[in-house]
Amino acid sequence: MYIYTTDSVFSRYKKLHASDIYHHLRRNMGEEGIWKDVTKQGINPGKATILALGKAFPPQLVMQEYLVDGYFRSTNCDNPELKQKLTRLCKTTTVKTRYVVMSEEILMKYPELVSEGIPTVKQRLEICNEAVTEMAIEASQACMKNWGGSLSEITHLVYVSSSEARLPGGDLYLAKGLGLSPDTQRIMLYFAGCSGGVAGLRVAKDIAENNPGSRVLLATSETTIIGFKPPSADRPYDLVGVALFGDGAAAMIIGTDPILEYEKPLFELHTAVQEFLPHTEKKIDGRLTEEGISFKLARELPQIIEDSVEGFCDKLMSVVGFKNKEYNELFWAVHPGGPAILNRIEKRLDLLPEKLSASRRALMDYGNASSNTIVYVLEYMIEEGLKTRKDGGGDHEWGLILAFGPGITFEGILARNLCALKVT
Repeated sequence: MYIYTTDSVFSRYKKLHASDIYHHLRRNMGEEGIWKDVTKQGINPGKATILALGKAFPPQLVMQEYLVDGYFRSTNCDNPELKQKLTRLCKTTTVKTRYVVMSEEILMKYPELVSEGIPTVKQRLEICNEAVTEMAIEASQACMKNWGGSLSEITHLVYVSSSEARLPGGDLYLAKGLGLSPDTQRIMLYFAGCSGGVAGLRVAKDIAENNPGSRVLLATSETTIIGFKPPSADRPYDLVGVALFGDGAAAMIIGTDPILEYEKPLFELHTAVQEFLPHTEKKIDGRLTEEGISFKLARELPQIIEDSVEGFCDKLMSVVGFKNKEYNELFWAVHPGGPAILNRIEKRLDLLPEKLSASRRALMDYGNASSNTIVYVLEYMIEEGLKTRKDGGGDHEWGLILAFGPGITFEGILARNLCALKVT
């Protein structure tokens, strides 16, 4: 939150679920169906595919135009210089709306969250642990509904979050909340930051391909409460997070050899690569302290990503014989860490403006929701592809799914857009 506007303003918006997009696709495609032309001949046996997507959000909607006044009011701060700085940042992020867990009720119950120097990590984790589980359950249920399979078919669970800390971990509470079988194989990825969603997808791909017949539920869930702080002249970099980050959850079902009678494969995951850049571990620096998580993002982060993204992408593209520089022959699902990162990638690779449209839309509508955001990007890609085909155009079959996180770590997956296949 940060306390924002009136109910009349909130009422103009509604919570969006993945099922809205899927039902829209089916309704507009009629009997032909978006997946009608995807046959077994178009899917590589044994290769992992994304079979469904889902998402969920907390009830509080933040409208960027009301953020500054609300944030300073709720934190009892009256610093005109910091207020002016945050106003500028809110405009440059391109974010329009976000969902957040923070609310007036939480601040009334935990007023110490807006005080400097008070140990509050216990209170923050009480809020975060419950919130991320609730959102992850909701996103997973939405994903299951879109998938069409049954809960008993889930063999593995991969859970990703940088917003909680407990033992046992959130994977157990998610499995329990969903009613998964006790013998479901679980794995957690903690504190992978913005690259967590694609890292989780890489792990889910490996599990699916090494366990024939398995169905892997990948769930991500994040909230900024773990790092919520009042504005301070000693921490001006905190304002970047206030202007940029959002909360929510996302989910995917991953498996090989889809059963086309009820499974609708979206993307085939061909090759996954992870790479860290030596001597950059301090460029995205997070510390769990008695006052919650403190983050520092280096000013040169967009430049560092720009300098390395071309070689990283070329490595992935070479797997299937794409020549260097054929970037506009691919689709691009890029985690929108911020507008500067997207702008640098677009410039370095000489991408057409529409190539990062889905990433920019996700950033505008949800902010940088850390590990969740790649699912929001993929959903917008599906939606835009539908419109392109209805207008007589075509999608690119091959593309890259990318994210960048602490390390600095690059995560990339060379993928096929199965929605674009038309087998004749």
